[in-house]
Amino acid sequence: MSAESSNLSNIEHRAVIKYFVKKGKTPKAIFEDMVSVLQESAPSYTMVKKWARLFQQRRESCEDDPRPGRPVTVVTEENVRKIEKLVLADRRIKLWQIAEELQISKERVGEIIHEHMNMRKISACWVPKMLTPFDKQRRLQTSKDFLELVGDNIDEICDRIVTVDETWVRQYDPESKQESMQWTKKGERPPKEFKVQKSASKLMATTFWDSEGVLLIDYLPKGTTMNGQYYANLLAQAREAVVQKRRGKLSRGVLFLQDNASVHTARVSRQALKDTGFSEIDHPPYSLDLAPSDYFLFSNLKKELRGRRFVDDNQMKMAVESHFDCKEKEYFLGGLKALYTRCEKCISLEGDYIEK
Repeated sequence: MSAESSNLSNIEHRAVIKYFVKKGKTPKAIFEDMVSVLQESAPSYTMVKKWARLFQQRRESCEDDPRPGRPVTVVTEENVRKIEKLVLADRRIKLWQIAEELQISKERVGEIIHEHMNMRKISACWVPKMLTPFDKQRRLQTSKDFLELVGDNIDEICDRIVTVDETWVRQYDPESKQESMQWTKKGERPPKEFKVQKSASKLMATTFWDSEGVLLIDYLPKGTTMNGQYYANLLAQAREAVVQKRRGKLSRGVLFLQDNASVHTARVSRQALKDTGFSEIDHPPYSLDLAPSDYFLFSNLKKELRGRRFVDDNQMKMAVESHFDCKEKEYFLGGLKALYTRCEKCISLEGDYIEK
């Protein structure tokens, strides 16, 4: 059957369903037959079941039931105003609640909200902390300071930055629901996945990196605690990595960016940072959205590793290092440059969190 001839109207669909019902076929068999012939233009299984049930109850008409007393359309300026008032009064109100309140169909309520009010319902964005006015002011000032530091020399400043953070790498981290989505044809059964938990076996990876790539990755030995002294030793190793891998960077002046984790702010860590000769860029507390390792480096790493199973720690380490080794310099530079635009966004939001 050609594509044109398979595009039947709703009335024609119902006539086909009625014919098959009289032949004694089940709704499932009717649906499968229609999908095999009409393919993507076939009605949904829900629609087939609904009309099969009506015809089994000796209904003859394939037309929609008349709706006496209803206007030709319910999409009126008055209804738009009423719905807008209800939505603004309760941002979590459901379509069926509005439909019951105004005595119109849920479909028309959805049409008004999406097409006429240009609104959509989204989930709340999870953030590390409910920011106080002081927190917002700190984020605002830090963002302004960074933009002033950069000026018109974003490439030069990014070339001087070295940043660090820690993250957990697991032997198995299941894909998120969104990451496991697949394209399917109409009528195909959706794929199934068993619910699984993250593995308990994990490694803490501390990663120092800059605009050219990774300088140093340290994996915390099992049974060892990450404390100020351990981190201080890593800072000395990071300085040596800069000397060995980035000729001239130390003389140009390293701008060091880290968050406010307790191991970073411990007295021994502060002294070790001073000994490196690095100049520290201020980072506001509770600000993962302004930390390049969080919004860029680790988020992309974990997207690639999720859903993969590793037999031991060595395989995990190889996967992490392979992920970074195949990246060009422009990849890392882009991650640091994104901090500039994020600071601009933070300023426009008066210090509030930046949405993804």
